[in-house]
Amino acid sequence: MTATMHGFGECRIAAARLADALGIGCSIVSVHPFPDGESLVTVTDVGATAYLYRSLDGPNAKLVEVMLAASALRDSGAARVVLVAPYLAYMRQDRAFHPGEAVSQQVIGRLIAGFFDGLVTVDPHLHRTPALGAVVPGIAALNVSAAATIAQSQAREVSADTILVGPDSESRQWVEAIAAPLGLEVMIGEKRRLGDRSVQLVLPDIARARGRPVILVDDMISSGVTLCACATQLHEAQATRIAAIATHCLASAADLARLAASGIAPVRSTDTIAGPTATIPIAPALADAIRDHRLWELTT
Repeated sequence: MTATMHGFGECRIAAARLADALGIGCSIVSVHPFPDGESLVTVTDVGATAYLYRSLDGPNAKLVEVMLAASALRDSGAARVVLVAPYLAYMRQDRAFHPGEAVSQQVIGRLIAGFFDGLVTVDPHLHRTPALGAVVPGIAALNVSAAATIAQSQAREVSADTILVGPDSESRQWVEAIAAPLGLEVMIGEKRRLGDRSVQLVLPDIARARGRPVILVDDMISSGVTLCACATQLHEAQATRIAAIATHCLASAADLARLAASGIAPVRSTDTIAGPTATIPIAPALADAIRDHRLWELTT
């Protein structure tokens, strides 16, 4: 048995999709919770190279179980263990903005690098860090873009007059990468964050949206506050329809209801995080990237 996929229960469908795309077996990581809050983690059918699949939304409990699973995979005979974390948490805090703050990107990066031989993730939320390899020093690091996958999902759904709107300069790379193969116009906003759930946003040249459908595009939807602010201005500019699409959707049920109330529909995302918006499978892009990268050499 050369390579195997091991997925946690909440992402068993996505893990099985990736295993099928790679042509390898997939088993589910068993997690038994004890009354005191600890977890017993068990793995089965372990190959020489073991891919451990888990998105790290809601990361605090998941990270401990991921480390336990990595140890169990090695103890069960895996020579190499690769973490496939389509959503990678704690990447936002890449420096101490105030005295006494932990730099979570460095902490979690070193933790992952200590347990794994490789990391595969999708559109990590890196601001000032130039490359994923700098986050997980000493191991193979593969940053997969969801742009082509999202563009392909929209190819038969968008009209030629659709505008793709990014809420801020950080979204420009995703918006332009999705718009280019579709031949669509883009509009990039200017955002000033006033707090976790408060933003000030301006959409330059918003008059272009009059009488046209709009798709809001970002790498991540968390609370949805920024998208709601965009929608308010676009409605005032008389856009005909406003949808939203993202790589990762962390929004709660209340957040999604707020987006709907703002006139944003549908809201779609890749299945990096399970949920009602996760209608775009990322497995083909992950499989292609793993095959093309030297990580695939680990399985031969």
